[in-house]
Amino acid sequence: MSSSAAAAWNCKSLSFLPLLPRPSHHIDQQAEDGCKSMHHSFGGDMAAQITQDDCSMQIAEQAPEATALERGQGQGQQLEDDLYAARTTTKDGSVDWNGRRCLRHKSGGWLAGFLMLLNQALVTLAANGIGTNLVMFMAVVMKLDNADAANHANNWAGTTYVFSILGALVSDSYWGRYKACIIFQLIFLAGLVELSISSHLFLHKYCDFGDGGRRQANCRSPTKTEALILYISIYQIALGNGAYQPAITTFGADQFDESDRKERKSKTAFFGYFFVANNLGSLVSVTVLSYIEDHGRWVLAFWISTGAAFLGVVLFAVGTLRYRHFMPNGNAILSVCQVIVASIKNRRVKTPQLAEDLYEVDGNHSKNGARKMQHTPDYRCLDKAAVIKDPSALSAGDHHSPEPWSLCAVTQVEEVKCILRLVPIWLCSILYSTAYSQMSSVFIEQAEAMDSSLSKFKIPPAGVSVFEIVGVTSFVFIYRFCIAKLCSKILSQEPTELQRMGIGLVMSTVAMITSGLVEQQRLKYATKDVETPSSLTILWQIPQYMLIGASEVFMYVTMTEFFNDQLPDGLKSLGSALSVASMSAGNYTSSLLVTLVTAITSKGGQAGWIPQDLNKGHVDRFFFVIAALNAVDLLVFVVFAKRYRHASLIESGAGADEKGAGLR
Repeated sequence: MSSSAAAAWNCKSLSFLPLLPRPSHHIDQQAEDGCKSMHHSFGGDMAAQITQDDCSMQIAEQAPEATALERGQGQGQQLEDDLYAARTTTKDGSVDWNGRRCLRHKSGGWLAGFLMLLNQALVTLAANGIGTNLVMFMAVVMKLDNADAANHANNWAGTTYVFSILGALVSDSYWGRYKACIIFQLIFLAGLVELSISSHLFLHKYCDFGDGGRRQANCRSPTKTEALILYISIYQIALGNGAYQPAITTFGADQFDESDRKERKSKTAFFGYFFVANNLGSLVSVTVLSYIEDHGRWVLAFWISTGAAFLGVVLFAVGTLRYRHFMPNGNAILSVCQVIVASIKNRRVKTPQLAEDLYEVDGNHSKNGARKMQHTPDYRCLDKAAVIKDPSALSAGDHHSPEPWSLCAVTQVEEVKCILRLVPIWLCSILYSTAYSQMSSVFIEQAEAMDSSLSKFKIPPAGVSVFEIVGVTSFVFIYRFCIAKLCSKILSQEPTELQRMGIGLVMSTVAMITSGLVEQQRLKYATKDVETPSSLTILWQIPQYMLIGASEVFMYVTMTEFFNDQLPDGLKSLGSALSVASMSAGNYTSSLLVTLVTAITSKGGQAGWIPQDLNKGHVDRFFFVIAALNAVDLLVFVVFAKRYRHASLIESGAGADEKGAGLR
């Protein structure tokens, strides 16, 4: 074959080139080069027979094949990119600091979790440096009697927990959890600074602790102005710490992807370790800080608390670029109100039998970006909020969104149902919290009336609470590595969350009975010595503190995990706040109970059960009353737990089955 003939054949055969993996402009260029070669080789008449149009036609014939090639390659590359992203990014909707989907190995996980655990330990140290010995501060510095001092301590703790609801709503609805954590930590730190400065300026004017004692005789009552400044600072601390707690608990849990089996187990472990961090911070408070405060060096203790809070803020800020974030989901209270109003408006409308006939937004997520929830048959009256009265109004799609006060999506209705289902469980936790709150009030007053000497060392009255910390810390690990594994082998499953909460109620009842028996022994060894009202050693309180600590693992740790799991995406912080709010309600209930018991038992000039001199009272009967209330509460809790219906999410894509199973 001659060179000119070969060139002509090459030009004719361009349409039969195999579809090689190369861009279309390479094929076009090959076609042009072949035609130019043919013209150059033939020249003259032969060149005229094959015109430029022929080459253009052949190039055009190649173009669709090249485009199809590119499209196929692009789709294949996109599929590979999607698979890689699925393996390396989170699936729970979390985003990084820049608002992009989180890379699993560069965000969250135990590195972020560890920073938050350290932060929580330091914040707890700072908060308990104020709260643990607050009842003594009220009695010694503020010159209040035992009942008033206990009530002030309970009210302060209760107010702290009430602010947790505020923090949860603000973090979930408006600020986001990271911003809420930062702002409330700064408020907390500012309150500590104010308390430290005001104590430094005021305490030395009316208190003399030169002998290292803590007797009330060393202090005169503060003026109204001085008392007001001190109260403002400690309640600012209550605001900052209370509102911060639900945000940091949920934000820490956010660092673990629920859709990943391994990270979901880590998330469960995080709740337990979070309480361990809590109690390690408390350990320093009830030993070092309580000892310092017990010897009248309140200002030094307050400055140590301030330094710990400052270090906690710094550690939290270090992990800023590592954290995983969830966007705020709008006003949760407004959403609940819309469901209630819509259901009232539609109260005369017949509810369809099939859940599919109720209104729900299109897509995999609700209108606020959260995951959808499956319909449940509970609280059927609320389903009326999702009844479609005029189907034609929805046919136009997104351009005609329904009136939110007249028609709500099924997921929005189910969110309200989730809250209502948790209310009975939450109410049953209040009496447990009443027993728990005795550690920061009556337990300490009981310790004040016992022999606190251990060889040549004096144990601070609040120092025995270190055994509550030992109880919590030890039982977190005992349950996780012993009880849970043993139950899995013998019963093929671990105790459910509600079963664990029931065990916590049983243990708190036993703790109150133990406290009453210890008080009876204390009265048996009562003396007339003002400094040591009883010769019974303070170490007799160890069992009641250990039992309270063990019950806390089964009740509070589990309740935080349970509420966080059962509430929808936009209300996760509210779940943490509910467990904290239980402590608040328990403190207020305890304060009310103390007031009622004092009023009833002190009639006719009697000393009452909780007098200034405990040797003349019957604190043991007070403990037995709480034990009886807890026993009744346990029976009510069992009834509600048996009737409880677990929440279920509608999952799409990978991890759906795993997550669905985790919610049941």
